[in-house]
Amino acid sequence: MITIEQFRALDLRVGTIRAAEPHPNADRLLVLRVDLGTESRQVVAGIRAHYEPAALVGRQVIVVANLEPATLRGVESQGMVLAAADGERVVLLRPDDPVTPGATVR
Repeated sequence: MITIEQFRALDLRVGTIRAAEPHPNADRLLVLRVDLGTESRQVVAGIRAHYEPAALVGRQVIVVANLEPATLRGVESQGMVLAAADGERVVLLRPDDPVTPGATVR
């Protein structure tokens, strides 16, 4: 269990994927360029087996924007996209309707 204060510490924002490509050094990863309204971030996501890169361009996703950057197989990731896992199936979380990139999730 976490407290409401701990949950509020998460900066969850809506981002629009502007570019997606296979990670050069990992078969399971994609490198995404995500528009968060006031900035663009590079996010590495383990969704390559579930999504074609071209199909992701223009899609909105939910991003953990205040996660410490991490280097995954030699490529920096500046956030995390949220997804639901149902057995082997992975589905990216997104708003029901389009919203402005950078909109806060609460």
